[in-house]
Amino acid sequence: MKKILFALATLALMTTACTKQQTTGIHLENLDTTIVAQNDFYQFATGGWQKNNPLTAEYSRFGSFDKLGLQNLEQVNGLIQEIAAKKHSQGSIAQKIGDVYNLAMDTARRDQEGIAPVQATLAEVAAISSREELSRVLGAAMDFQLWAMYVEADAMNSSMNIMNEWQAGFSLGEKEYYLDEDEHTRSIRAAYVAYVEKMFSLFGFDKPAERAQTVLRMETRLAKAAYSNVELRDPQRNYNKMSIAELQKLVPQIDWNVYFEALGVTLDSISIGQIPHMQEAGKMLGDEPLDDLKTLFSWQVIEGASSFLTTEIYMTSFDFYGKVLSGREEPSPLWKRAVGTVNGTLGEAVGQMYVKKYFPEENKARMLALVHNLQRALGIRIENLAWMSDETKAKALEKLNAMTIKIGYPDTWRDYTKLDINAEDTYYANMKRAAKFEQEYSLSYLGKPVDKAKWYMTPQTVNAYYNPSSNEICFPAGILQYPFFDMSADDAFNYGAIGVVIGHEMTHGFDDQGCQFDKDGNMVNWWTAEDKASFDARTKVMEEAFNKIEVAPGVHANGAFTLGENIADHGGLQIAYLAFTLNEESKPETERLQERDGFTPAQRFFLAYANVWAANIRPEEILQRTKSDPHSLGRWRVNGALPHIGAWYDAWNVTPESPMYIAPENRVSIW
Repeated sequence: MKKILFALATLALMTTACTKQQTTGIHLENLDTTIVAQNDFYQFATGGWQKNNPLTAEYSRFGSFDKLGLQNLEQVNGLIQEIAAKKHSQGSIAQKIGDVYNLAMDTARRDQEGIAPVQATLAEVAAISSREELSRVLGAAMDFQLWAMYVEADAMNSSMNIMNEWQAGFSLGEKEYYLDEDEHTRSIRAAYVAYVEKMFSLFGFDKPAERAQTVLRMETRLAKAAYSNVELRDPQRNYNKMSIAELQKLVPQIDWNVYFEALGVTLDSISIGQIPHMQEAGKMLGDEPLDDLKTLFSWQVIEGASSFLTTEIYMTSFDFYGKVLSGREEPSPLWKRAVGTVNGTLGEAVGQMYVKKYFPEENKARMLALVHNLQRALGIRIENLAWMSDETKAKALEKLNAMTIKIGYPDTWRDYTKLDINAEDTYYANMKRAAKFEQEYSLSYLGKPVDKAKWYMTPQTVNAYYNPSSNEICFPAGILQYPFFDMSADDAFNYGAIGVVIGHEMTHGFDDQGCQFDKDGNMVNWWTAEDKASFDARTKVMEEAFNKIEVAPGVHANGAFTLGENIADHGGLQIAYLAFTLNEESKPETERLQERDGFTPAQRFFLAYANVWAANIRPEEILQRTKSDPHSLGRWRVNGALPHIGAWYDAWNVTPESPMYIAPENRVSIW
């Protein structure tokens, strides 16, 4: 507690000293004042932004996240271009960054090379002559799998890393695309089959139509056995630790000792994520015709290579994934894709340059003060929960106070010495080596203590996260800019924007998934049975509230799938608003913020929050995100969340006559 109180004192001094020079942070041109705020707060707060930021052909959705992401891309592009324009010694970070960028930009070379770069990999698939080879081949393969293997903290022993398995093998990602029978989904399946057929033709395969049907049939078989997105949200259900001998009995079609030897690892246990899918994958390896298996593997190779070959191949892929699935009209410009590849390949090396130029240390200091104030506010809310026993409260407070905070960038930068980038090789060959480098990096942690200093996002990323296995919240430098964070803006703005984001990530530690992990990150129950039942009943209110939201004609939000993120939004708003009011009360009366730009501090808090989610979005993208995104759509992160926040009613004088009004007894009340 001493550390938290000390940070709060620092915050009070800092904000008092800066208040006189600060703006409201509210851009009045973002508003749509033709709308009554109490009737449609999202449109009132963001309608001007939507008008001033229309969708271009490149985007299926363009929002505040995307606008800031574009700014960051332009900044990073400037840093990379300066490097790429010069020669550098082989093996240096500058050489690797420059060569990856230049390879990505050189479409003329890729068009000339055609499909030659991937022929050797396809030949490896074609050379499979018996099922007995599959154990070794799949263990060694980088380009095709029926499941994913990765190293991560053991959910029951968070201090140690373990091998984990997760369902994979179907390109459309969501099982519903293979199984739902509504007209829209059937049209997507038909377009997918046509896309697969065309790609097989471009790669010179015979009988492309038959092969496309084979891919659909086999992927559908895997999808039927896969867990839904709602089932994947259950940590207990998706943790199945077993010995390799037990895995051998579960999936006898693979010789797992041979598989892991080919993968290059030695282990005695593993956690299987989705047992039904894993068993079905094993059965497929045992009973599907070998040629059909090879067709599926060839398709996975083709899919994985499509971004690194000819313009025609790339555009064929875009026509399906970009146009059909999300409604985009044009692909992103080549330079954006090139920067994305560099970020994906040498992310922390780029991040090191980025923070040096674009992330002042004073930003980090103010963020730390904000975080500690939010931490105190959540503690107060936990202590005052009427529905929770003292026993469970004590455990919750232990977890909150043990939470690790990461801001801006890692203390130790990642080493890219072993990453081999060579401009003489093809783009595809370099990216394949980069994928191998990433795999070996992950596998290097197997059986070792968890590295608590490791970051799971690059500093230039516009996002944030909570990691339950390490009980940590992380805010990269990339998100610590307007409209999330503004050093020149007052506290009403910053608490409403980045403050809610901070509270959101903290609340993830106590959402329906995070609440199953203790202060050390172990999947251990720390609840009394009565308190957990009360918690579940309260989250059910939120689930049902979002189930009622119609996101498109005849299509409703999935309250169970988005439950964790909706809980986090709700908690973030409650925590940040309390922290804001506590901060205001700590100031002398003469220095408390008053009405400015026509709005009270409380009103500006909620305007800042809404503008974080300002966006335009295509109808196709609404449908895709409703199936695949655990976050609610931007409009509903405002209009679906605020009617459950009492302070919003007070700030905006929302009465029962408002269409957004929800009676107090029907509102969500959790953290």
